[in-house]
Amino acid sequence: MTGTKADAQPRATTSATSMSPSAQQVWKRARGLLIALAILLVAGIALAAVRSGDQHGRLDPRSADPLGSRAVAELLKDHGVTTRVVTTLGEATEGTGPDTTLVVASPNLLTFHQQHTLRIATETSGGRTLLVSAGPPSVGILAPGVTAAPERPVTARDPRCSLPAARDAGAVDIGGGRYVTDSPDSDACYPTDGLPSLLRVDTPAGGDTVLLGSPDLLYNERLAKQGNASLALQLLGSRPHIVWYLPSLSDPSATESGSGSGGDNSGESTGGSEDQDGGGNESSFLDLIPSGWLWGALQLALAAVLAAVWRSRRLGPVVAERLPVAIRASEATEGRARLYSKANARDRAASVLRTETRTRLASLLGVPPSEAHTPEALVPAVSAQLPDDSRDPRTLLFGPAPADDAALIRLTDQLDALEREVRTS
Repeated sequence: MTGTKADAQPRATTSATSMSPSAQQVWKRARGLLIALAILLVAGIALAAVRSGDQHGRLDPRSADPLGSRAVAELLKDHGVTTRVVTTLGEATEGTGPDTTLVVASPNLLTFHQQHTLRIATETSGGRTLLVSAGPPSVGILAPGVTAAPERPVTARDPRCSLPAARDAGAVDIGGGRYVTDSPDSDACYPTDGLPSLLRVDTPAGGDTVLLGSPDLLYNERLAKQGNASLALQLLGSRPHIVWYLPSLSDPSATESGSGSGGDNSGESTGGSEDQDGGGNESSFLDLIPSGWLWGALQLALAAVLAAVWRSRRLGPVVAERLPVAIRASEATEGRARLYSKANARDRAASVLRTETRTRLASLLGVPPSEAHTPEALVPAVSAQLPDDSRDPRTLLFGPAPADDAALIRLTDQLDALEREVRTS
């Protein structure tokens, strides 16, 4: 037995080595996936390169890109209105005044501290503050008494209000954010489902705050459509100077804490804004994810499910095939034994051994094959062939699974001895 196992070990090693896939086989199996990944990578890079210019200079009055705002800045310049671009909170607050319109391009990007500081500066400046696409993260602080409602698509809408600028401009491309306020000193224009996408609210020092739900009418590509140019010029040209604030990540104020700036007034403003906004500047993680990404993730998940269904239908049921080569019984037995050993499947190995032994004993004793695995039929026939009652054939043939490898080996030897004894009796 020892010599046989020693001889079989090199053959098993050689067989395992010969079955290892070669480099060419690995390449053939993986090249389809690698090519698909390469195509996706190239397509992603190409798409990013093509669309990289779309967001470059977005709402920047110096940019001539489709989403830039240079066209409106040039028109304002022709009317004697100067435009200065700033990227830090300090420059934005220093530039406020009664003769200035402060344009905040992306108020939602401002931190809690930046929003409070900007609010303190604007509500006492006496000028105009234009908040572009302000949402829940910023409305409650920058526009006290105003709350943001769910967004709506951008389309041409009529003013339906008495604000002179909106009435003169007529229909414009607007949508996005919508706003709710109870202030009597306000103008609500371009409503959708009863809520306006353009809201003007007076401030205590004689100025006002204008909330614009979407930036589309300020883009170069849309300025000549509808009454966009008229409304943009009237909203931005009410004062001789414009400070155009483009928030930047490099602004030192973005890393400052919310306390310690503004003294007692800041504390009072904080409390008031939290009461108005119903929780301050808190927002959930999903609020920070653009809706396009959520729809994209949903589409990818659906595509994955459909691909799985398609592949499962294509594979079909398992088909048994003959082996292409003849394998020696000893090698097949040893290979299966190694698999059982690797998986610690002693119960499965013992079940296979007992099943095969019962099948052979039933054939030897004349027990019908249908009753070969029934203890009531097989055990009495086996016991009748044994010369003594020292062994219990029921336990050997139908007993529990062995607890360890040593018990499995003993069971194998006992089954082998039982079968030999029945054959020779």
